[in-house]
Amino acid sequence: MEADFVVVGAGSAGCALAYRLSEAGASVIVVEYGGSDAGPFINMPAALSYPMNMRLYDWGFRTEPEPHLNGRRLACPRGKVIGGSSSINGMVYVRGHARDFDCWAEQGAAGWAFADVLPYFKRMEDWNPAGQGGDPAWRGRGGPVHVTRGPRRNPLHHAFVEAGRQAGFETTADYNGEKQEGFGAMEQTIRDGRRWSAASAYLKPALARPNCTLVRGLARRVVIEEGRATGVELDRGGAVETIRARREVIVAASAINSPKLLMLSGVGPAADLAAHGVPVVADRPGVGANLQDHPEVYIQQECREPITLYKHLNWASKARIGAEWLLFRKGLGATNHFESAAFVRSRAGVEYPDIQFHFLPVAVRYDGRAPAPVHGFQAHVGPMRAASRGRVRLSSADPAAPPSILFNYMSEEQDWIDFRRCVRLTREIFAQPAFDIWRGREIAPGPEVVSDDEIDGWLREHIESAYHPCGTCRMGAAADPGAVVDPECRVIGVEGLRVADSSIFPRITNGNLNAPSMMVGEKAADHILGRPPPPALNVEPWINPRWRTADR
Repeated sequence: MEADFVVVGAGSAGCALAYRLSEAGASVIVVEYGGSDAGPFINMPAALSYPMNMRLYDWGFRTEPEPHLNGRRLACPRGKVIGGSSSINGMVYVRGHARDFDCWAEQGAAGWAFADVLPYFKRMEDWNPAGQGGDPAWRGRGGPVHVTRGPRRNPLHHAFVEAGRQAGFETTADYNGEKQEGFGAMEQTIRDGRRWSAASAYLKPALARPNCTLVRGLARRVVIEEGRATGVELDRGGAVETIRARREVIVAASAINSPKLLMLSGVGPAADLAAHGVPVVADRPGVGANLQDHPEVYIQQECREPITLYKHLNWASKARIGAEWLLFRKGLGATNHFESAAFVRSRAGVEYPDIQFHFLPVAVRYDGRAPAPVHGFQAHVGPMRAASRGRVRLSSADPAAPPSILFNYMSEEQDWIDFRRCVRLTREIFAQPAFDIWRGREIAPGPEVVSDDEIDGWLREHIESAYHPCGTCRMGAAADPGAVVDPECRVIGVEGLRVADSSIFPRITNGNLNAPSMMVGEKAADHILGRPPPPALNVEPWINPRWRTADR
């Protein structure tokens, strides 16, 4: 079996690649270990906590004991299904801030400044704000990725935005437009009441073409002959076979599995590869390094009125919600309930937002467990640009073995300073008059947690991942010894091999990573096809004029 291009991984970027490469007439084989995305657990937006906790859909990765978080091993869900993590995520749509991409260019990713990537964001979007305001000049229409907003019927969503305004922060009509900074509506990848994953947006239309094929199997290694990638060896139904690439192999297997596959193929830190008996093809010390994420905590408050989603956590209510969704694609099952958000700056001297809030009208964990049998609400909050860096390494030369993952969260003092600010800032927002009629006792951290030491102790036990790993195959200049791919996504030191997914991010972007990951697939396709880039769109984001002297 062979094709012009072999794409490893049917995730956010891989699906976009399959769509654009096959659209151009090239033959494409997509290799994916995971299975179908059919069924309500994935497609019903409100059921989002289920697929990320099911081994059917999730690789089930866990970190090594995190040394600065009391040795806890944290969950690191990654999608094991067509659509990848876009099929198990929270469906939140955030492009990132313009300055994030300008930073990429400054760090050696030439051609990836915001002016360069904005045309790709616009090309991929079918933006439908449903009359709720927004920034049409910055947004796209008619693309494969449907972007909308939730109904925001619960009054707590409006209380959250109003509380931010009362605390002196900005509001924004469209955080994906000119002005990210502020409180406002959150955007979703939901269409007609269903999850709109990268599989729905890109892969399924691509597979409807005769020149795109999906092959299920576990990628064992990229076959590299005389310095050139010529195919992918995979375990398919217990038999090992090789799929040949006439032109190129593109690895798009996630920030965890992409570096793992490169290392199994002999591309990575030479000493680490030798320790596992893997022959070295290209000594690239940056493979698996530079691991970044958005750590977060849940600040939870009791609600004095029974208006939260808590009343729907019983099985009878879940059955009613599920039935309404199955019959009509409407009701509480048709939204992810992350319908309000905020991006703010932690302190004076920070040019653009470095804290993100997700607001949720229930006090509950990602695994679906409520911490207390009460009505409540919560904000997920954390710093967007943590200084800590981790790594992904091989745990074994066995392709079926999970890799060794260490985020090394909170290894830098600034991260503690920023997280303390997150906790205190959230408390300040919840204390505003907008919440007076709803606000009860603080559930977490709890009123007894006040001092720096008390907050730090609580953080060690409660910081979790927001599930946004990236950076492990960093993009940079070809002469940069720490770079893994050049600005055209080509693996440095190997011909005919590229990486295109969140692993190539030089630095993590603001907010959730599904949107910028799909953008990488869109832009990488043009590089692979040798197409000239679209004209740059030189627009300037709104920057708070008080940023040097105030945090709001």
